[in-house]
Amino acid sequence: MQSAKLALQSSEKKEIIVNFAMLILHFALFIIMDVITTHTNADFDSLASMLAAKKIYPHAVLVFPGSQERNLRDFFIHSTIYAFEVERVKNIDLREVKRLILVDTRQISRIGKFSEIVSKPGLEIHIYDHHPPSSEDLHGSLEVISEVGATVTLLLSILREKGMKVTPDEATVMMLGIYEDTGNLTFPSTKEEDFKAAGYLLQMGANLNILSNVITKELTAEQVFLLNDLIQSATRYTIHGIDVVIAQASLDHYIGDIAILVHKLKDIENLDVLFVLVRMEDRIYLIGRSRLEEVSVAEIASEFGGGGHPTAASATVKGMALVEAHDRLMKTLREMVKPKRAARDVMVYPVKTIEPDRTLEEAGEILSRYNLNILPVFQDEKVMGLISKQVVEKAVHHGLKDTFVREYMTTEFSIVSPDVPFSHVQELIIGQNQNLLPVIEKDRLVGTISMGDVMRVLQEEMIKSAKEISVFEGQPLYARKKMISKLMKERFPERLHNLLVEFGRVGDVLGYSVFAVGGFVRDLLMRVENFDVDIVVEGDGIRLAEEFEKKFPCRIRTHKKFGTAIILFPDNLKIDVATARLEVYDSPAALPTVERGSIKMDLYRRDFTINTLAIQLNPKAFGELIDFFGGVKDVKDKVIRVLHNLSFVEDPTRVFRAIRFEQRLGSQIGKHTQNLMKNAVKMGFMDRLSGGRVLSELILILREESPIPALKRMRDFHLFHFLHPHLKFDEEVDLLFEQVHHVIAWFDLLFLEERYERWFIYFYGLIDFLKEAEIVELCQRLAMNDKLRKKVMDGKRQADQALLRIFSWINADRHPKRSEIYAVLDPLSTEEKLFMMAKTTQMETRRYISLYFTQLKDTKPLLGGADLIQMGIKPGPSIKKTLTDLLQARLDEQVITRQDEMEYIANFVPMQNSK
Repeated sequence: MQSAKLALQSSEKKEIIVNFAMLILHFALFIIMDVITTHTNADFDSLASMLAAKKIYPHAVLVFPGSQERNLRDFFIHSTIYAFEVERVKNIDLREVKRLILVDTRQISRIGKFSEIVSKPGLEIHIYDHHPPSSEDLHGSLEVISEVGATVTLLLSILREKGMKVTPDEATVMMLGIYEDTGNLTFPSTKEEDFKAAGYLLQMGANLNILSNVITKELTAEQVFLLNDLIQSATRYTIHGIDVVIAQASLDHYIGDIAILVHKLKDIENLDVLFVLVRMEDRIYLIGRSRLEEVSVAEIASEFGGGGHPTAASATVKGMALVEAHDRLMKTLREMVKPKRAARDVMVYPVKTIEPDRTLEEAGEILSRYNLNILPVFQDEKVMGLISKQVVEKAVHHGLKDTFVREYMTTEFSIVSPDVPFSHVQELIIGQNQNLLPVIEKDRLVGTISMGDVMRVLQEEMIKSAKEISVFEGQPLYARKKMISKLMKERFPERLHNLLVEFGRVGDVLGYSVFAVGGFVRDLLMRVENFDVDIVVEGDGIRLAEEFEKKFPCRIRTHKKFGTAIILFPDNLKIDVATARLEVYDSPAALPTVERGSIKMDLYRRDFTINTLAIQLNPKAFGELIDFFGGVKDVKDKVIRVLHNLSFVEDPTRVFRAIRFEQRLGSQIGKHTQNLMKNAVKMGFMDRLSGGRVLSELILILREESPIPALKRMRDFHLFHFLHPHLKFDEEVDLLFEQVHHVIAWFDLLFLEERYERWFIYFYGLIDFLKEAEIVELCQRLAMNDKLRKKVMDGKRQADQALLRIFSWINADRHPKRSEIYAVLDPLSTEEKLFMMAKTTQMETRRYISLYFTQLKDTKPLLGGADLIQMGIKPGPSIKKTLTDLLQARLDEQVITRQDEMEYIANFVPMQNSK
């Protein structure tokens, strides 16, 4: 009995110890508290991603934030999933969570109770997601985001990089995640990485029998009835030229796997865009599917608090009747569905035309001048025919240059309205071989579409469908668009953002399209602060500025010749407004002739692709980034690239601008662009530039924070010889410029609030090795006016003389008085003194100049002229002399106080100055 009793006690103690150890382990679990979670209504990709993340974070707890899809719950019940321990959210003490690992989501509205702690101080957030960005996205200290077909795909790539294996059970669940989210690897969102991940999981032992049983499960009777209700209710709507089908049903109880029914309905009816609304119990489930780029179901679902991909998304809505949800969906679709591409989206405007009574020679000149292949023949507000470059050239070759255009124009041609679908345009141009299609609206010629325009669009669509490049990769073939209104809200001050909104509204009232353009947009994408706003108007820029002046406190200055205006606000904000225009160069390096044009033509006249970006400001498209020429990719890749091969021929000053942008933006001039620059220099186009234009570009380079790299690039392109044969930038000049840079940085740190022209200091360095006669020649080459030329010549001479004076003190081992230092340096400009400081190699000279700026510069007597007269000094020249003497005494520290100055005057000023 005793031994049995002892054995029982021993057994009880063992059980108590085990239970206590489990309790400690359970307690420790919640103290450490790394939590892996996903979105509510979790699916197989959510579960698969959680399991994959568990291998990366082995001590973390798996927690579902809410309910799971029925298919997933069934799998829990009928499989070995219990081997993967999952904790209930109600058992988690949110206060103890130290690190939150989110998989398959980053939207705060989709993580249930965990949304309560995302702002908790000290919480570390890691995110693994494959969904497109949304306005509700959280941000973490670690973000692994890639728009692959399934989140588990990107987590698997991490596991493989770390050499971590997966078990057959894990591989099966992960394969379910990939299959479900990619529609068995058939959805448009599927990427190459998903196929590779599926192949790897098959190698790891994924059970295809389980996949088959789970994914291809037969529909229940309830699901069949629901599918029939959806088919019967399906209604087709045409929104902005796009067919959208909405189906809806209502049930008193929950039925799972609605997504499967949506796929079946989409396939049965062969639908491009489908939205399903199903009320079950107290909730409405919204599921969207789209095959069209113009309809992003993810953006539409996000308006209902959901999310997903552009091709597949869902949302759950509470507290709303089915009819309300339908009405809200229709309203959202009208706002967010992008119009299908029509003729107006492809056409070029304004149109160059020719009258039928003009000669073929004149037609040829217009075709060459504007780089066109076909011209509409226009008379009495009507298109009479078409004349091609090929016909003109052949006719001229046969001696018919003086023949009228009407004799050889094509008179059988088709026309279209701006709203006809692009497919009809394609049929006319390619199917009927019409190389130019006039676009007519209300009997008025509003644009043209060429064979090249159509081929560019088709090539772009082919590239997209092949998934060879993403939205903003590669050379663009027509305008790429993307909404960046959120970025604008984040980066711009509220006042500036509101002003941009108002510009768009005023444009709408006038019937104008309004755009922010150029460097302002480029720097926004680069996250660089730049509030120098340029506005371009398809319409009358001056009229827009005048209307803006009527509504807001500001004043405008106009330039009618160029259709431009400057809007000046009371807080010194300045906004430039211009009419969209086309520039035509009659000869190399000539100033352009300006004609009104479209936003595309306006952007095409600009220097580099990175400066051709535009943001539409009109309310319906506010924040839409427009990229005709691949500017976004070049901003991303940090490449400076011209738009066309004659860019440097038409305006050689772009050579200087290419160098300046390259250095300022930390970019690289493209290889082809570099070759074009070298060719422009070699062909002598730089010599045709006026001195004033060259000087302007040189000043801009010398005003950069550090112009040294740009000057070295000028040397690489042999531009100094073009300025003056003896101008150079060798190691000696480079060293001097380094000293100038250090001196300017030192001076700026003094915070003296003294205005100076930094470019002048660098310019002194550039000409320091030239003889005086050569400097005169350089000033003439740069077309400097008399005032500027005098400042250059006198400044250089005075700085050199002052250096010689100081050198004589040092050579004679003489220590000058403070007043002597002041007398030598004070007459010089700030630029001259700073150049002296950079040029000298003697520390004593730098010390004198430093002393001047820090102690002597602002020294003044405490007594004024009125005080001296009161003391008995005779008014007139003696007052000025006495003040000069008093200043000298104060500089030399002979007087400190006001009383000292009065005693100094009494003792040292000659009595003959008295009355």
